Amino acid sequence: MTSKTVVEHRSQPLEAHNIKAEAPKAPDRTALSGARRIVVKVGSSSLTSIKGGISEEALTNLADALAHKRNAGTEIILVSSGAIAAGLAPLGLEKRPRDLATQQAAASVGQGLLMARYTHAFGAHGVTVSQVLLTADDFMRRSQHTNAFRALDRLLNLGVVPVVNENDTVATHEIRFGDNDRLAALVAHLVRADALLLLSDVDSLYDGPPSHGAKRIPHVSGPHDLDGISIGSTGKAGVGTGGMATKVEAAGIAAGSGIHALVTSTPNAAAALAGEDVGTWFSVNGARKPIRLLWLAHLASVQGTLVLDDGAVKAVRDRHTSLLPAGIAAVKGHFEAGDAVEMVSADNTVIARGLVNYSAAELPQMLGRSTGELGRSLGRGYDREVVHVDDLVLV
Repeated sequence: MTSKTVVEHRSQPLEAHNIKAEAPKAPDRTALSGARRIVVKVGSSSLTSIKGGISEEALTNLADALAHKRNAGTEIILVSSGAIAAGLAPLGLEKRPRDLATQQAAASVGQGLLMARYTHAFGAHGVTVSQVLLTADDFMRRSQHTNAFRALDRLLNLGVVPVVNENDTVATHEIRFGDNDRLAALVAHLVRADALLLLSDVDSLYDGPPSHGAKRIPHVSGPHDLDGISIGSTGKAGVGTGGMATKVEAAGIAAGSGIHALVTSTPNAAAALAGEDVGTWFSVNGARKPIRLLWLAHLASVQGTLVLDDGAVKAVRDRHTSLLPAGIAAVKGHFEAGDAVEMVSADNTVIARGLVNYSAAELPQMLGRSTGELGRSLGRGYDREVVHVDDLVLV
């Protein structure tokens, strides 16, 4: 009797142990296949090579996939790298130049070649393309990004596929660091896109080098999913500057601000747009944010540092208030009013970024003092916040 009871008592855990855990739910990719407005970014390594300039086959295949989607009613914006790479062969250059002036010369030559090919390839499907050149600074001021939105929105309403590129011929900072991936994330946010498709020469994100038997990562629900994973840089063709690292960063920016994102290879573009299980899907994990705050968090060039005392750290980070002079312990760097600065704690942990209202030369005399006292002793204009909460983003 006792042994029978023991057997019956044990049978339930054994049965429970044999029940298979449910597999993680696959993401709903209709957010891309059924999207009304999509931003697609293609990298230099997918379109060009050192030896052959622009790859006609790769560009035509991409245009075919995007034009098919556009003719089906989806609004498409194409953010295309490749201007510098396309200009190398005509200038007799064997590899991407390191000096800025030659990079700008190559971009000036290559941009026209790139647009000519796009015009022809999309034109075969009755689709008109336009050229839109932007820099990161176009997202900084409300008047500029508002005008950019109006222009792009009107082009889309007219059935045009805008081809956006970093304005490499005049950009100085971004041309060195290759930020078309992050530019694409900001464009997606600017035009209120439903999804962002990032294309490269790698078909998916992997948990290690694919050549070493690594496994594909089909879904990223948040930044924690990528903990401990090493992500590569420049693509195989050697003509780009971003590689997988900046694509993952761009996908994270989009997902963190309310836009679904997919990272895959350029040959998979049609399959991705059809909602097939390709690449790595980044699910939305945050709400939409003002475009200027996204620029500040991810693209702004930081000119200096403000070291905060413990009270200011709590006020800025926990209570989401403006930064006042009384809470600043030290000032580092050289900056002018209106520049981007980082706010750090005493142990140098970055708390936030923001646009500062005073220069590095003005601030030292203001530290530790109340705005009321500063207004009385230094005059009107010195009773403002150092960084207003509307010009501040936590990082």
